[in-house]
Amino acid sequence: MEHLHSGYTLELAPGSFPLSTDSMALAGFVRLPKKAAVLDLGSGCGTLGLLLCGKDPNCCVTGIELSPEDHQMALRNALQNGISHRLTSICGDLRSIPDFLQPGSFQVCVSNPPYYTGGFQSSRTPQARHTDTCSTEELFRAAGWALKYGGDFFIVHKPDNLAQLCHHAVSNQLEPKKLQLLRHKEGGPVSLILLQCRKGAKPGLVTEEAALHTPDGAATDFYKSLYHL
Repeated sequence: MEHLHSGYTLELAPGSFPLSTDSMALAGFVRLPKKAAVLDLGSGCGTLGLLLCGKDPNCCVTGIELSPEDHQMALRNALQNGISHRLTSICGDLRSIPDFLQPGSFQVCVSNPPYYTGGFQSSRTPQARHTDTCSTEELFRAAGWALKYGGDFFIVHKPDNLAQLCHHAVSNQLEPKKLQLLRHKEGGPVSLILLQCRKGAKPGLVTEEAALHTPDGAATDFYKSLYHL
C-alpha cells in the first residue's frame, strides 16, 4: 500500500509496476485546465489518476487498461479513496479506442507507456512495460483520436526515443510544445524525458532541465517539490 501526499492510498495488483519516479515526474509535469477531462492511456492500477486527482480536486480522469487485474484494482482504488465519481477505468485495448470513446472527448491525455521490446517479462517489468501490446505509433494515434483541438498530450519516456516520439506526434496532429530533460544527478546523463504535445498547434518547442539529486546525492529542490517534502 502506497500513501500519497494528497492523503489518497494506492494499492497495486500482484506483479503490477510500482509507484515510480516516472509517474511522479509525469504528474508534476502535467498542466491541467479548469475542470479538465483527462484520459490516461495504459492506466494500470490508477496511479497517475490518483496523483492527478490529488493535484487538482476539479479534474476527472478516465483510464484505459488492457489488464483485467489492474483495471479492477484501479476501480478499487477509486472506491477506497472516495473518488469513483472522478476516477474511473475502462478495460480495453487502446489500439481499438474508436470502439469505446468518441473522438475529441478529452482536454488532456497522459501516458507512462511501454519502454522495452521483447525479452523476459518479470514481475518488475510486466506487460505494462513492454511495447509488444502497444507501439509508440499506436499510442500517439490513440491520443490524437481522443483529444480536442488545443488539447495536450503529456508523456514520459526514455531519451533515446525522443525523435520517434516527435515523429509520431506530428503524424497525428500533435505538435511538440514543451520538453523537460530529467537527470538523476546534476551534470549526469538525461535519464527521462517528459514531452507535452498540443493538438493542432503551430510549431514552437520550449525546453527545460531538472535534476533529482545534487552531485553528492542530496535531494534537489525539484525533487522535494515533486515528492511534496
